Amino acid sequence: MRLTDFKALSFDCYGTLIDWESGMIEGLRGLTSRVKAPLTRNEILQAHARHESEQQAQTPGKLYRDLLPIVYKRLAEQWGVSVTVEECEEYGKSVRDWPAFVDSPGALQYLKKYYKLIILSNVDNRTFKYSNERLAVEFDAIYSAEDVGAYKPSDANFDYMKAHLADLGLELKDVLHTAESLFHDHVPANRHGLTSCWIYRRHAQEGFGATMTPETMPNIDFRFDSMADLVKAHQAEIQNG
Repeated sequence: MRLTDFKALSFDCYGTLIDWESGMIEGLRGLTSRVKAPLTRNEILQAHARHESEQQAQTPGKLYRDLLPIVYKRLAEQWGVSVTVEECEEYGKSVRDWPAFVDSPGALQYLKKYYKLIILSNVDNRTFKYSNERLAVEFDAIYSAEDVGAYKPSDANFDYMKAHLADLGLELKDVLHTAESLFHDHVPANRHGLTSCWIYRRHAQEGFGATMTPETMPNIDFRFDSMADLVKAHQAEIQNG
């Protein structure tokens, strides 16, 4: 199996292309600075992962920008900090400030020459507009949680993307699902017969950070530690024929 066998790359955005963990840590700073016992970065991210995942399952039709304020409120309660509604709402807007990984825009611009690029993300459309500007590429299709009315790892998100592949002139075998999260992306991608490319951004860190621990380890067909490494592997395939 080769990278050049595929016609399209379907991407998770947050954690893969956008550095959501750094964005979360910065967005939560006003809250975490008031916690009595110091929290490690991983403790913050793991708590966020739990509350976010639970809320997404509880209210799958809620927009991401409206879901994050509830996550903020739950974190404040867990850590014994009083917060205002306005503080919670402000955190919901913070995604627009989450930075792109430094290699994401260039990698996407290169890959656009060879593939159709698809976003399959747990986000609302208005919020993704800001992230898309940071990524500096035009995607061929954007399938958001707002469009689907559900959040990954729900099968509904993958069913939705599969139902629209023919609109792009694609079949399932043409698509390489490219993502960081095993929990949100690679486990359900396995269920749906998608080939998987793991962008293992957290390769130098312990645990799963802002994503839940997967119940089972999925099958991974390709693994790279960055988008830049994916590009290098693609270039090597082309050079070697």
